[in-house]
Amino acid sequence: MSLIECHNLTREYRKGSEAIRPLDGLDLAIDEGDFVALMGPSGSGKTTLLNLIAGIDAPTSGRLTIDGVEITHLGRKRLAAWRSRTVGYIFQLYNLVPVLTAFENVELPLLLHAMTRAERRRRVHEALDLVGIADRQSHFPRQLSGGQEQRVAIARAIVTDPRIIVADEPTGDLDKPSATAILGVLTDLNATLGKTIIMVTHDPLAAHSARRVLHLEKGRLAAEAQNAQAGAA
Repeated sequence: MSLIECHNLTREYRKGSEAIRPLDGLDLAIDEGDFVALMGPSGSGKTTLLNLIAGIDAPTSGRLTIDGVEITHLGRKRLAAWRSRTVGYIFQLYNLVPVLTAFENVELPLLLHAMTRAERRRRVHEALDLVGIADRQSHFPRQLSGGQEQRVAIARAIVTDPRIIVADEPTGDLDKPSATAILGVLTDLNATLGKTIIMVTHDPLAAHSARRVLHLEKGRLAAEAQNAQAGAA
């Protein structure tokens, strides 16, 4: 069984009298430890799929099973608890809290978990070290570069030790050197820690970091390519 299984997954909403289907009967399987890049034109369903896998949104129909749990059937409280344990989300525009330091931003997800203050501090320091931003832990977001902010956002996503990391255009707002560095961090998280990563991107160079590249069109899987170099890493 794959870690993530989508069966006939559909997401529909209405815009006036028109029915919009960003996902339309999608079938997809992602194995544990995979690194998948989702590509396609705007409106093809990439971010919608990401939000469904993260448990942020719910499908209109179909089944979404993650590690044997059909999350479409979980109630709100159980889903929130599952999401906090299982998924880390990396946003394109970082979504850091401007009045909190880097350390405090990374610590936020841990406040939902029962643990001592010493354990929280240990985990935050480990996450900041992993992404190479520990020397900026006392800085506020406005005092950081875009690449540094994204490193903090990645540390926040991994601090709970999730099995799955979803990333929505994680390099879309960065210059090339910063983007390359961030992709290196994601590749290391996948290769060294075995994190399963699903990344939305429009950048072919970013997609080259993934093991698999999936192209979506009109809410369905249109094509798949394997990155031999990444897969062998």
